[in-house]
Amino acid sequence: MKALIYAGPKQAIVKEVPDPTPKEGAVKIDVKYCGICGSDIGIYLGTHPRAKAPLVFGHEFIGTVATDGKKFKKGDRVAAFPLLSCGKCLACRTGNSHVCNTLGLIGIDVDGGICESIYVDEDVLFKLPEDVSDRAAVTVEPLAVIIRAVHQIKFQALESAVIIGAGPIGILTGIVLKNIGASKIFISDINEKRLELAKELGLNTVNSSKENLKDIVKAATDGEGCDVLFECSGSEAAAMDMTEITRVQGRICMVSVHKQPHKVDLRQLNFKEQLIIGTRVYTKEEFRQAVDYCKVLEKDLEKIVTHIVPLRESDKAFDLIADMNAGAVKVVVDCTQK
Repeated sequence: MKALIYAGPKQAIVKEVPDPTPKEGAVKIDVKYCGICGSDIGIYLGTHPRAKAPLVFGHEFIGTVATDGKKFKKGDRVAAFPLLSCGKCLACRTGNSHVCNTLGLIGIDVDGGICESIYVDEDVLFKLPEDVSDRAAVTVEPLAVIIRAVHQIKFQALESAVIIGAGPIGILTGIVLKNIGASKIFISDINEKRLELAKELGLNTVNSSKENLKDIVKAATDGEGCDVLFECSGSEAAAMDMTEITRVQGRICMVSVHKQPHKVDLRQLNFKEQLIIGTRVYTKEEFRQAVDYCKVLEKDLEKIVTHIVPLRESDKAFDLIADMNAGAVKVVVDCTQK
């Protein structure tokens, strides 16, 4: 079968690989779509600390069950919960296996889903709603990331929000907050095409290369700042500005994983009694919630999938994502087009 392989730094190649091997408790999945994530970009660049070549990319995959199992039948459309936990460390023993001390992922620590087919344990499969489109369903995994973030920060209806970063995660955050009933949602970025999509989705956009996000948010909140800020960019400027943009006793959710230490204005954290909380991935229950939620948000989720590339040309996907003029938000590989 064909698969997209990480062969070394900046080497992504489509090649023939052996068909997957059956294993006890797993069913064969014929992959339909697999999204490309920020972690895949890190793998491609050779900067991911765990991914080792050769490796099949992809952890955001959906597909159709190809062989009957104990829980699933041939023809069922499913999404795969991709986290790999040890089951023994303190986090796992206390119900927090999503932050396992040695947490792994399909597509990072073992071969992933940008391929024609893959065997997956039935225990980590979730049946997709029958009437939800594949284009919306392929966003289930990153949608679960946002559900976790919202739970971590305890976001409430009618609160105001700022999202720094209009990539797939930032725009997905805006979609979820809009559905929850946020009073105001501001989203900032420097990519005009991504901001155009965010505006189409009903978010208040700020091009931070031309406008001052802090001034705009303060003007819209009687000088107080936002209730909740979601940092989705990983940028140095965002780390420095986020405590200033957020109000007294406001909350900051660190959705992005900053790749290096950045300066943070911790004085504001004290003076305003703010809360900063981290979030990483999602629990199995939150993944299940995302599966159900994708039907509710279907039309908006479809819009963030801006590009679908065939498996045979998926080696070009990383160039597409890097092209600022391409307007790529979520790039998805169609694994049936081999």
